[in-house]
Amino acid sequence: MTDSALKRARLAQNLTQEEAADQLNEITGGATDASLLSAWESGRKRTGVRNRRALSQFYRERSEVLFAHQDGRVTASVLEATGTDVVVRVLTRYTDLVEAMVEVVTGAREHLVVTGSRSREKAYLAAIETAVAQQPDLLHYRVLYGPPRHRGLSEHLVRLLELRDPGERRNGVKTLHIGLVEPLEAMERYFVASETAAVVPLPSFHGAEGFDCGVLLGREAAAGLVQYGREACASARPMEALEAVRALPVRHGATPGLGEA
Repeated sequence: MTDSALKRARLAQNLTQEEAADQLNEITGGATDASLLSAWESGRKRTGVRNRRALSQFYRERSEVLFAHQDGRVTASVLEATGTDVVVRVLTRYTDLVEAMVEVVTGAREHLVVTGSRSREKAYLAAIETAVAQQPDLLHYRVLYGPPRHRGLSEHLVRLLELRDPGERRNGVKTLHIGLVEPLEAMERYFVASETAAVVPLPSFHGAEGFDCGVLLGREAAAGLVQYGREACASARPMEALEAVRALPVRHGATPGLGEA
């Protein structure tokens, strides 16, 4: 039987059940012991709301991931059986897609990687700017595939450079990276990823227009996408001067819909 996500999260931190229970009790003030934690991990007992919230905070993972085995979610069971348990949820509506992307951004504490040149959702771009402004230690990478397809993205890039100087180092580390992948004919990649979650937009399930659906991915997949984005940005042409970004043409005529992350 495959270990539950709750158990895997504990093992990833090299904690015994006794140690994890003790640290949980420090958060909740409760009296969880190793036996109860074992029952939660195996699915024999269902975790209550307070402890779910605390465990999600402690393991830095979404509740729907950690407790899918307790909730009997058919989607999670099928995905685990087929070896794709990295998929947390399929996003079938535009509103769900945007909400999940914003959640990835607001949940980022260490890394935030965004790829593509078609972003135009105002709430999503604003969330990125807020994260950059409020979290000085957050490492943000934006990988462009050709010039921006919308004026809103071009203006967003300018605002990022006004918020943070790519030439500065915080504790010796560069915290803002903007790169343009060349040649311009390179296949465009669309995703947003933090150290704990990622969203990959997909072509619409509802018609031949745009990218208004997607998949929400868990920690393991997110870590891989963060590494991919960092490597892609490192090999791209830096676009980190206001003059260079303002000089980029805006390539109008993109397919309707969200387009990308």
